[in-house]
Amino acid sequence: MSTEETRAVELLGRVPYGRLATSMRAMPFVAPARHIVVDGSVVLRIHRGFGYHSASSGSVVAYGADNLNSGAAVRWSVQFSGTAEVVQPSEDELRLFGEQPHHMNGEAFDPVYLRIEPRFVTVHTMDYLEERPTRHAA
Repeated sequence: MSTEETRAVELLGRVPYGRLATSMRAMPFVAPARHIVVDGSVVLRIHRGFGYHSASSGSVVAYGADNLNSGAAVRWSVQFSGTAEVVQPSEDELRLFGEQPHHMNGEAFDPVYLRIEPRFVTVHTMDYLEERPTRHAA
């Protein structure tokens, strides 16, 4: 893996959720997903009831995550594209996901898993000053 890919995977490991982006019948959509990083690839857990896994499996998708609402002095956003495939995670991988939601939009949560091998990776960072100038000080 390149330095950029290694950095992206390391950052992705710091947050549990991100957004899967693909299209369904030519209509683009973005869906929330729980992720884990395993051997340089990303495994997503999404709700089967929406059918997003069918639209994504075998297709090129984008996945992104960030810490933009964290309040950290350095904020980052990671995005990568790759081909997704439906998989059954190992018992160890399932443990890494932790507890799953009970419901998704009012229906029982039914998990399905996608593995994405990153092919195109971007990392964006924003640095904020620790001290912010006081405005309108007397």
